[in-house]
Amino acid sequence: MATPLQPGPKVVLISTYELGRQPFGLASPAAWLRHAGGVVTCVDVALQRLDEEAIRAADLVAFYVPMHTATRLASALVPRVKALNPDAYLCFYGLYAPVNEGYLRRLGADTILGGEFEAGLVSLMRRVHSDRNATRSDSQVEPMISLDRQKFLVPDRSGLVALSRYASLTLPDGRRRTVGYTEASRGCKHLCRHCPVVPVYGGQFRIVQRDVVLEDIRQQVAAGAEHITFGDPDFFNGVGHAVALVRALHEAHPRVTYDVTVKIEHLLRHAEHLPVLRDTGCLFVISAVESLDDRVLALLDKGHTRKDFEEVVRLFRSVGLVLCPTFVAFTPWISLEGYQELLATLAELDLIEHVAPIQLAIRLLIPAGSRLLELPEVRDLVEGFDEVLLSYRWRHPDPRVDQLQEEVQALVKLEEARGASRREIFGKAWLLAEQATGERRRPLLQRPRGPARTLIPIMSEPWYC
Repeated sequence: MATPLQPGPKVVLISTYELGRQPFGLASPAAWLRHAGGVVTCVDVALQRLDEEAIRAADLVAFYVPMHTATRLASALVPRVKALNPDAYLCFYGLYAPVNEGYLRRLGADTILGGEFEAGLVSLMRRVHSDRNATRSDSQVEPMISLDRQKFLVPDRSGLVALSRYASLTLPDGRRRTVGYTEASRGCKHLCRHCPVVPVYGGQFRIVQRDVVLEDIRQQVAAGAEHITFGDPDFFNGVGHAVALVRALHEAHPRVTYDVTVKIEHLLRHAEHLPVLRDTGCLFVISAVESLDDRVLALLDKGHTRKDFEEVVRLFRSVGLVLCPTFVAFTPWISLEGYQELLATLAELDLIEHVAPIQLAIRLLIPAGSRLLELPEVRDLVEGFDEVLLSYRWRHPDPRVDQLQEEVQALVKLEEARGASRREIFGKAWLLAEQATGERRRPLLQRPRGPARTLIPIMSEPWYC
């Protein structure tokens, strides 16, 4: 009589937050782990209750932490998971895992994986399954940061929450599109001091093979996706890979649109490819402008200037593409007048609708491992690392700036909840800035007021961190 096959190791992958997207960080490792014989349950607690039954049965529970908010939410879940299954092996994987290693291990993490984490998760699953005596005292054998060049598998999205329940895209005419999400590369060539990618990838990036990306898009289109967000830190890091990919995407799915993220520096350097983006269905390009102050841009090592940004704005208008800038509006080096200058410039460049309101309130985050700590002026500024907030604390030399940031952030939260337009919120932020200084610096510039029609496609969940 044949011996019945033994069930494979039980793994639960948990995502807490991924910007309103169906998590690539669950789908990709799920494919690898299932291919290696694992019984995998994926849980996105942004939309689902924690699967307590799966947790109790799990050999391995792994939290995906691609960003700051996700890491804080995952950390808060650890006590509940440990109470449900004190014997489960705990792992944190993703961009924010290695830089917060000490804190996560004190929470109970047994293994930390960053960079190209799929192969490490497979190794860990096999190790835990083969050695039932594995304990938290066992040393991690998988590299904490792996930059190995992987041959990716097509992400396995079976069992994930339907795309229709995630963030959608609203077009200027009011129609909505279901949004899918994929990644064509990871890491980044550049070393911007404030960027969380840099401590892990150190100026390197890795390609997801084109056939894998296209098949992932195909399966999402079959599931209802009408628009694809490419989550690459910079889509033009490998510009040849990127251009060939969007041409193939458009040929296979001519009605599907997409968006990408590209540095200002790359938009100028590779301007000849912008018409390709336009002609293959790119609805908008996100670019992390961060500041309009050249001194701040130099401190952040952004690789562009205010003049470069303004040139890209003109370039996009001439090509017929939509630019969506993002900002770190509040830094230790901005003044109240500098914040007014930022708002005035966005109004003058007719970019009010192009900027998600939360971008007017973002405060500089200094995570563990940040290159900002290389700067003496930053080391002198920080007041210590806050493990609960997962960042170094800092206060602005002018308390009015910190107060304005808090007021703008509260304003954005309140006004978005009641459905205010971007122009309405911008106008109220403008008034707060005027009140903070007690004067109008641009008396000839009409203050933006009132509702306005939506001029660009807008995601129902704005870009955050």
